[in-house]
Amino acid sequence: MTAQDNPLLDTSFRIPFHRIRAKHVVPGVRQLLAEARAGAEAIAEDADPASWSTTIDPLDRLIDRVGRGTGPVYHLLSVAESPELREAWAEVLPELTRFWSWLFLHEGIWLRLKAFATTSEARSLGPLQARHLERTLQDFRRSGADLPPADRDRLAEIDVELARIQQTFSENVLDSTADFSLLIVDENRLRGVPDDARERFLARAQDKGEEGWLVTLDQPSFEAVVLHAEDRELRRELHTAYSTRAATDPWDNRPLIPQILRLRTERARLLGYPDFPDYRLEEHMVGSGAAARAFVAEVTEKTRPFWARDFGELEASATEHGIAPVEPWDVGFLIERLRRERFDLDQEELRPWFPLQSVLEGMFEITRRLFGLQVKPLEIEEVWHAEARYYELFDGSGSLLGGFYTDFFPRPEKRQGAWMNDFIHGEPGGDGRLGPHLGVICANFAPPSGTRPALLTHRDVQTLFHEFGHLLHHLASSVSIPRRGGIHVAWDWVELPSQLLENWTWEREALNLFARHWETGVPLPDELFKRMTAARQFMGGWRQMRQLGFGTLDLALHSDYDPERDGDPVAFVSAVLAHLSPNARFAEAHPLPSFMHIFSGGYASSYYAYLWSEVLEADLYTRFLERGIFDEATGRAFLEGILSTGDSEDPHTLFRRFMGRDPDPLALIVRNLGEAA
Repeated sequence: MTAQDNPLLDTSFRIPFHRIRAKHVVPGVRQLLAEARAGAEAIAEDADPASWSTTIDPLDRLIDRVGRGTGPVYHLLSVAESPELREAWAEVLPELTRFWSWLFLHEGIWLRLKAFATTSEARSLGPLQARHLERTLQDFRRSGADLPPADRDRLAEIDVELARIQQTFSENVLDSTADFSLLIVDENRLRGVPDDARERFLARAQDKGEEGWLVTLDQPSFEAVVLHAEDRELRRELHTAYSTRAATDPWDNRPLIPQILRLRTERARLLGYPDFPDYRLEEHMVGSGAAARAFVAEVTEKTRPFWARDFGELEASATEHGIAPVEPWDVGFLIERLRRERFDLDQEELRPWFPLQSVLEGMFEITRRLFGLQVKPLEIEEVWHAEARYYELFDGSGSLLGGFYTDFFPRPEKRQGAWMNDFIHGEPGGDGRLGPHLGVICANFAPPSGTRPALLTHRDVQTLFHEFGHLLHHLASSVSIPRRGGIHVAWDWVELPSQLLENWTWEREALNLFARHWETGVPLPDELFKRMTAARQFMGGWRQMRQLGFGTLDLALHSDYDPERDGDPVAFVSAVLAHLSPNARFAEAHPLPSFMHIFSGGYASSYYAYLWSEVLEADLYTRFLERGIFDEATGRAFLEGILSTGDSEDPHTLFRRFMGRDPDPLALIVRNLGEAA
């Protein structure tokens, strides 16, 4: 089978997404795996002495080849899932999972790696190659390469079972989200909902042949209702539907959660760790589960007085407006009402100044000023949907660093949220220069409506900058070993570039580049900007405690929960959240059955990483504030010292080199909450 027959085998730089169909998945993946198995056996049986060129290089190439061929399928499952694609993936997912287990448990390759590590060549490697060898050896150990055969076999079984259950978890969330719709026939129930959202609801109903307004659970629709609808019962209905996604048949994830947790714990203990957090966090900056729990507990106590203050204000507002006691579905509505009353600011009031295209162009200009990098759009046919776009990124000399796709609007076959994925990490060519990298950023922003373009809230703008920060981390990589470059870093370091870039969405000098009214082109008025920045820390304690709650429940589930002793994980989490919630109703209003970050994403035992990275970036941003937010020397230092370095060095070292000192943990509290606790 050739690339012409099957686009998954195509190694062209631009992935032929327009050609990929469900029918290509099974034969394409099976051929990739057959070739990779043959390559692995060739490494193990090589008669030449173990060396970098006979062991590390070919191992890296086959790992990259399989990842490159299967990455597009993972992506399409997120943005263009179909029953046929899902069925095809379900057929080969166990085979793919077994392959990865087999590879990292392969006795012959493991013996070759250990033999190479003892050679004079290995002892004389440069810093990057030495780090990569050390990390590769650690990957094999952490996969069970040193275990006896029976334990290795059990690990492989666990990996296959986990992959299957986690994929089912993800599918259940997608299906339960897409299944919900609520037809509103009385327009009075939508009082307070922004006009553009009502127009979308009306158009959606018309598309379905219905009379009225059809509300769904995509993020723009959900937020339009729970933040703005005056009808309290409507807010309750939407909030309940959203927080209980994948909690009922036929998409009930509750039975899957104990299975996932039990298997993760068994895997960790087989490898000699007391629990999954200690296994997972060994290679993170935090180092251990105990250290992560201590970090979350410390920040929780610093946040608590601000959180209590914020909820007191919500209670007072609810009493004043006759909707006491405060319920979970009231919080967003009350926050928006209080924001209007206190700062004369409505988040919807900001939308007209943030048309998506203008924000994109401004973000690209900020990238040019900060890092000397230029983004250029390019019309291509190799996309999965008409809404997808393609761009290329160039350095100051005009050399291509990489390309990236964007996909910004919700669809029933697309998962919720916003994310970035890496497809290709360029490798060195004959001249030693890295080839181009390839990635994607996705979101679920409110789409264009009628003659009105896509208009973002300021929070959407932050989300866009956040995902673009991840993308720059990937595309700007100068690391010659793909598995040590880009976003392949400690999980509590990976959020730093993304969160750092959000800061420019709050700066007047940066906003001048893109915050312009979509109809008139008038810049964001100074008076509106002042109200926006005055409200920046508003309800900061409430927001931060919500993140801490997610980090707490994640670590508690993976450290303390015992399925036999504790039973229902939903009830267990409600109890865990009791001390972080105003009352039992709030503690019970968590979305555990749809929490894809920790059950089918990459954040298991690592949700704390958002706040860990935020502590670092809040401190790091002070250097930009001191020297100017567009200071070229500071931008270049960040590009060369952090963005482009990947996992070539320890992140603690990278931070100290950039700041000249260790992190100041109070920087986050001061920025988000306004004062030191």
